[in-house]
Amino acid sequence: MASVLGTRSSSAILASRPLSFPASNSKSAISSLSLNPGQNYGRRFYGGIGIEEKMGRALFAVTNVATEVNSVEQAQKRSKESQRPVYPFTAIVGQEEMKLCLLLNVIDPKIGGVMIMGDRGTGKSTTVRSLVDLLPVIKVVVGDPYNSDPEDPEAMGIEVRESVVKGEELSITFSKINMVDLPLGATEDRVCGTIDIEKALTEGVKAFEPGLLAKANRGILYVDEVNLLDDHLVDVLLDSAASGWNTVEREGISISHPARFILIGSGNPEEGELRPQLLDRFGMHAQVGTVRDAELRVKIVEERARFDKNPKEFRDSYKAEQAKLQQQIASARSSLPAVQIDHDLKVKISKVCAELNVDGLRGDIVSNRAAKALAALKGRDKVSAEDIATVIPNCLRHRLRKDPLESIDSGLLIIEKFYEVFS
Repeated sequence: MASVLGTRSSSAILASRPLSFPASNSKSAISSLSLNPGQNYGRRFYGGIGIEEKMGRALFAVTNVATEVNSVEQAQKRSKESQRPVYPFTAIVGQEEMKLCLLLNVIDPKIGGVMIMGDRGTGKSTTVRSLVDLLPVIKVVVGDPYNSDPEDPEAMGIEVRESVVKGEELSITFSKINMVDLPLGATEDRVCGTIDIEKALTEGVKAFEPGLLAKANRGILYVDEVNLLDDHLVDVLLDSAASGWNTVEREGISISHPARFILIGSGNPEEGELRPQLLDRFGMHAQVGTVRDAELRVKIVEERARFDKNPKEFRDSYKAEQAKLQQQIASARSSLPAVQIDHDLKVKISKVCAELNVDGLRGDIVSNRAAKALAALKGRDKVSAEDIATVIPNCLRHRLRKDPLESIDSGLLIIEKFYEVFS
């Protein structure tokens, strides 16, 4: 996989600009809104949560989305053209550990996310944001601000679930998985959601305005410099990551909505350590180092210059590789349920965790899931010891107790214990 790391250039950062739709073509607007991750459309479709007189109102009209395929395709095209160009994932050189952890989480979101720690200027943010081109398509309910899954009641918002209970038909469309950026300066109201002031003033009703956690449901929540995040926001993330639900208590509004997301964080260890409670919520941990090879550094600089000079031409040169990797991810996601892992290998994984004094069972669970996802990525239906050896350091490294007198790296300690148990 040919790849290149870039500096933290503004051109590499994804920032979707909202699209404008003609007021007369409301159907077209509805069918295409779910295709724009950066657009806030919750206010338009969702109101009156927590108010008895509003709960009985049917929210979703029964429409035939299939007749609006052309409108959806046009909206997708305009959405891509309106976005800032993103550095191609397959163009990133080196950093294989970080890229593998990200891919495994896209294949199996239940792994629980990635914590990426490393030197500044090593392409952590660029790599994470480059994932947006590879994210698969999922089924969502049209107009729902929580990206509700029409087939899974546990991933539905309240009004969607009520519609299903009443036997109403839901309008369904396909949308790419969202990637939501959580800025360090975000307020708790913006993250969790709050009362809709506009509706309160204009219509005199209490309505809920969903926040970033609602938009990130069934998607990716990315926190750059996560170790600098305010403690009160860390508490919010801990609560949502633990339960998969976000509960909001605001000025007469009491609402819970699904908030199941892949949590991806990046940071520089020199700027401060992460709280152990939050660190344990990340399924995997990737360490990123600066490239030392002079020839490789020159190649990175040249490729970055090419991208900055003509982003479209540079992205086109990697289009075939991007499409190939996207197909590989889609194939791995579909074959993942059929992947098996022998009982003997499961016992050995748990033995490694026990002998390393790993607290809790998250290490065992994540190691099993990551090994199966890697086997699926390689196109196999059975996990091998080699798959486990590849992923187990990333699954356990951040779960070991810190020993200030320990001279050996925690990743090497895990590898030594793995070969001792598996031999």
